[in-house]
Amino acid sequence: QVQLVESGGGLVQAGGSLRLSCAASGRTSYAMGWFRQAPGKEREFVAAISWNGGMTYYGDSVKGRFTISRDNAKNTVYLQMNSLKPEDTADYACAAKWDLSGKVTTDPTEYDSWGQGTQVTVSS
Repeated sequence: QVQLVESGGGLVQAGGSLRLSCAASGRTSYAMGWFRQAPGKEREFVAAISWNGGMTYYGDSVKGRFTISRDNAKNTVYLQMNSLKPEDTADYACAAKWDLSGKVTTDPTEYDSWGQGTQVTVSS
């Protein structure tokens, strides 16, 4: 299994930006996803990217504001978050799915490994 470590979370004012990073150990042959969970709410799909970066997909609530990308030379996936809103406040976790098909998935049960998460808090 791949080991995942997130970083980049923090406190930001509404309208601000943050960039999350997810560093992976080992191979790069993984589709990667970001999910978030706020207290008292279910886990929500945020974004996903195929192993080669050729396909990306976003949840409706973040479309147009967040951008997922990856640098396989650094074994790192990024989530650039712009125009942040208080409702974006959550614990954000990255996940890896062994997949060379070039596809992505929004289903958290299909991912093989998870990071510990990083907290993002957006103040109004």
